[in-house]
Amino acid sequence: MAWIVDQEKEKILSLPAKMLKPESLKKALSPLAWKILTLLADNPSYPKEIGKRLRVHEQKIYYHIGNLEKAGLVKILREERRQGALTKFYTVEEHAFALTLRPLEEATKLFAMKQEYRDFLEPFVNNGKLEALIVIGNHEPHGPTKEMGHDGINATNLALFLGTFLNYIPENVIKFDTQLKEEDMKKNLILIGGPGVNSIVSKINKKLPIKFVQVKYKENYYTGFKSDISGKTYSSESYGIIAKTKNPFEKNKEIMVIAGRKFSGTKAAVLAFSQKLEELCSGNPYNKKVHARVIDGLDMDSDGEVDFVEFVE
Repeated sequence: MAWIVDQEKEKILSLPAKMLKPESLKKALSPLAWKILTLLADNPSYPKEIGKRLRVHEQKIYYHIGNLEKAGLVKILREERRQGALTKFYTVEEHAFALTLRPLEEATKLFAMKQEYRDFLEPFVNNGKLEALIVIGNHEPHGPTKEMGHDGINATNLALFLGTFLNYIPENVIKFDTQLKEEDMKKNLILIGGPGVNSIVSKINKKLPIKFVQVKYKENYYTGFKSDISGKTYSSESYGIIAKTKNPFEKNKEIMVIAGRKFSGTKAAVLAFSQKLEELCSGNPYNKKVHARVIDGLDMDSDGEVDFVEFVE
């Protein structure tokens, strides 16, 4: 059985539906045929009664009901003997119809996703599939800073959240920055962790609408963020960013950076992604067309862990 599904505010509405092909509707799309269909959707009836209600000759009703029946729009509900003759009562096949112009595709969870979520998550999430690599810094010392990445837990939490929009999560979706090959760089990438621990972030930092600020006299040391959108700078270690940009290595792909200057800032950015997606989708307050935000992570229960987030840009 097919279903028509729609979203109204926070509710998911549905009706069972009949799938139709264009060729089956060729003879059924006349104005009179639609009037008959509308009447039968309200109550089952028979041609003579329908003719009286529409003030149309009974033979015309028979003709159009025949076409509607061949198209799969109406069916015989029951038969009754009236005045010595067998009378056929008709009803609609379903109370909703769907016209298919090409073969159906694999069902996804996106039918229940808000449009703003869909717009923000594409192209990383597309048709219920994760079409991106999640990249974290290697947990071994690497790069100019010899830093070790600690964002495995952040990547896992993000993947679990994205899984609520997916049919499945493919294997090997999370990779270390040191594992990426040239062909991987040309994919949609979700980069977790700042440029000190994630070497891919350091390569694309200058392309970001909110950049990590680098100390000139100390290579690969970053003091905070600078927003090209607002012109503001942010230096707290609890701050993180979420920013989308075009992939400079492949023009048809995109990159999303979810990172902080320190681990606490990265954790705050991942929390914001899962806890405040709707606000995140609204864009930067200084330019709604740009998806780049600054997040502050707070420790509300004083246990030393970030458990609450708020946007500061």
